[in-house]
Amino acid sequence: MEKLKLRAETATKALKTLKEILEEPYSTIIRDASIKRFEYSFDIFWKFVKDYLRVKEGIECASPKSCFREAFKVGILSEEETVKALEMTDDRNLSTHTYDEEAVEGIYQQVGNYWKLMDEVFRRVVEKVDSDFPGSPAEK
Repeated sequence: MEKLKLRAETATKALKTLKEILEEPYSTIIRDASIKRFEYSFDIFWKFVKDYLRVKEGIECASPKSCFREAFKVGILSEEETVKALEMTDDRNLSTHTYDEEAVEGIYQQVGNYWKLMDEVFRRVVEKVDSDFPGSPAEK
């Protein structure tokens, strides 16, 4: 349980930094920084979901996509959110391995939507688990 709480605290901080950069006016530097923050926020977020599933639901999953599918099965994600989470996973994987300007722009255009998804799911899970967890990144 302690690991889950620590993961929640880290996710709060990461999602807050992502929200902050998304409020900045567009430039290629802001775009690139936003994508970098998206990458580490995504990594922390899916591992938070993974830890929740293991600790609270008794479900083991090894990859982001398998964890999001399991989160759907236990009602953490809706069908629409699951589809978006799977797309987000693809974009995260693409962002770390692409140097294609057009692809980078396309990912950047989705980062705000991905932040909203991660923030909403994070809030939902925290509410389910324990009032001792930190509040939503949007509230901090």
